[in-house]
Amino acid sequence: MWMRLAAIAAFALVPRVHAQVPASPVALTLDAAIARVAERHPELQLIDAQRPLLQARADAAALRPAMTLGVEVENLLGRGDSRGLQGVETTVSLSGVLERGGKLDARRLLAQANLDALAPQRATARLDLLAETARRYLAVARAQAALRIAAEDIEQRRRAVSATRQRLQAGASPESVLFTAQAMLAQAELDRDRATTEAASARIALAALWGEREPDFDQVTGEPLQLPPLAGFNQLAEQLRAAPELAELLGEERIAQAQLQLARTAGRPDWSWQAGVRDSRAEGSTSLVAGFSLPLGSARRAAPDIREAEAGLALLPYQRQARQQQLYATLAEAHGRHAGARLEVERMQRDVLPQLAKAERAAEHAWRAGAASYMEWAQLQALRIEARQRQLDAAIAAHTALIEIQRLTGQPMLATSAPVATESAR
Repeated sequence: MWMRLAAIAAFALVPRVHAQVPASPVALTLDAAIARVAERHPELQLIDAQRPLLQARADAAALRPAMTLGVEVENLLGRGDSRGLQGVETTVSLSGVLERGGKLDARRLLAQANLDALAPQRATARLDLLAETARRYLAVARAQAALRIAAEDIEQRRRAVSATRQRLQAGASPESVLFTAQAMLAQAELDRDRATTEAASARIALAALWGEREPDFDQVTGEPLQLPPLAGFNQLAEQLRAAPELAELLGEERIAQAQLQLARTAGRPDWSWQAGVRDSRAEGSTSLVAGFSLPLGSARRAAPDIREAEAGLALLPYQRQARQQQLYATLAEAHGRHAGARLEVERMQRDVLPQLAKAERAAEHAWRAGAASYMEWAQLQALRIEARQRQLDAAIAAHTALIEIQRLTGQPMLATSAPVATESAR
């Protein structure tokens, strides 16, 4: 905090002439965004906060039944020969419960299973949050790329407006052509303004994941057209075996097994015992007393709970199998979407965009020479920008599919990119 205050004070002392120098944009990396979410998001903190609660329950489950110290007084207000304190009989006893059937071990096992289930729950929640972080980060990167496309469109539209104005002044082109070029320039500027608004909204949505109202960054790093390599489908399908969601189901199965074991222990009744000393003033004697009690029908009363626990445990393998098939189908769909989108990005870069660029330049030369109409040139400009937007949409689709694949398989959200050369680089 003091560093921020010092920075503000230093900024206030800078002469006004230096304040006009634009500051360098603050760029946020995906590593930094993920670290902030992992550290500050309340959902992960909530899961971590459950551990002391479950630990306290585990400590309570490890306790044996408490022993009871009792005092019983008889004939305190009696009549006749037992009147007054002479006929008082006092019994001091110690009682307890003798657990049978392994109830203590079953309670400990259930408490430990609940504790162990926290780890896969946190892993699943963390992956979901990191996937959402990557998607929102990608939205910012997409808006930045759309801004670059819009800037290129504005530049070529301005060039067209300048050229049509020169031809109008020379009497070689009607005024309607200038109006058309100006309208197309206004549309390009509208696309730029819309992308600017989308970028600001995407930055706010991303910063909200770690609880910030005002983003402290101006842009994000990374290029959407750079697509990282992806493993084969069979290899990814093998990684599904260790998916966090399946590990979470395995934790639920252990909890169900512990609940079944605890329900079975209820079928063996506990013995209640009592031992003490009785003092009789009337007889002037002291004697030992002892007793025990055993509830009847414990097995019959425990049977419904046992059947319920067995039925719940029997459902889990089907749930696990259904979840495995669902994950496999989702993985296959995401892998197919990634392959198709990646192919589109590469083919657009290799086959479509270079040809459109050549056609647009040829149309411009032909129009300046009077061999083509302005609409032919303007149409090729629009087709080139549309192709770049389509390539960007395909790249975003590929990254979105990759994020889903990484979430399903539990793989890191970061990968070494295999850059796809941009059109300008060619």
